[in-house]
Amino acid sequence: MEIIPLASESLGVRSMAVLVKTKDCSILIDPGVALGPKRYGLRPHRTELDREEILWGSVLKAAETADIMTVSHYHYDHHDPKRPEMFRDKTLLIKHPTENINKSQRGRASDFLKAIEGIPSGIEFADDGKFEFGETTLQFSKAVPHGTNDYLGYVVELAITDGDETFLHTSDVEGPSLYEQVEFIFKSQPLVVACDGPMTYMMYRYGKEALEKSTANLVKVIEETPIKVLMLDHHLLRDVKWREKIQPVFNSGEEHGCQVQTFAEFVGKENDLLEAHRKKLHKEDK
Repeated sequence: MEIIPLASESLGVRSMAVLVKTKDCSILIDPGVALGPKRYGLRPHRTELDREEILWGSVLKAAETADIMTVSHYHYDHHDPKRPEMFRDKTLLIKHPTENINKSQRGRASDFLKAIEGIPSGIEFADDGKFEFGETTLQFSKAVPHGTNDYLGYVVELAITDGDETFLHTSDVEGPSLYEQVEFIFKSQPLVVACDGPMTYMMYRYGKEALEKSTANLVKVIEETPIKVLMLDHHLLRDVKWREKIQPVFNSGEEHGCQVQTFAEFVGKENDLLEAHRKKLHKEDK
């Protein structure tokens, strides 16, 4: 199995796009790229706009060769209804558009399905579903909250198994702080996990208790699964002090032989937290 992170906050944009290649098929997970519309009261810097264009290029190139594409939920950093052609002749596995979904995402799901009508070769609802392609299995979780509660709706996590190796993509669990979010990880027993991490840049909303629960759950995953690589990114990497906020996770990783790293580090690049440094980028222009 080959795991290729394509776009994320550590690479300079909002995304959790990952391409997974097995001997049977190629799977593109959450093919979206976006920028935070406002951060520190500032709009995206031109450096962010340039990076968005570059990484969209990477995602679109991956889409050309992908056999299967998945959409875990309907936020625009995880899908883009304005680029329907990327789904041409693909098998599309998507979060259920009307069940376990909030009003905002239900509307976006409807718009997305209208935009891609007749374009994919097939569309299946993914929630709690199992799909087999040769010896490759895609197992989705039941719908779990997007964050510490269901205010932002629900997402589906995905475990891809190729022989004895399992890769797991959490989507936007913002932690995971809830048992129902981390339960799927324990059940899947993955070797590699791509997790969006605690939303520490908005602690006024996320809360100290949620951070403590998320940290404890991630430590437990390291201690009680065969995991070898834990990629933490997305919401967590919108915080320049992200490492110190989850230090126990790094400590556990060192103790149990699990590499804790970002998408950028996984592909051998330096972290480039453009949104987190937006204020600095704008200041340098003056």
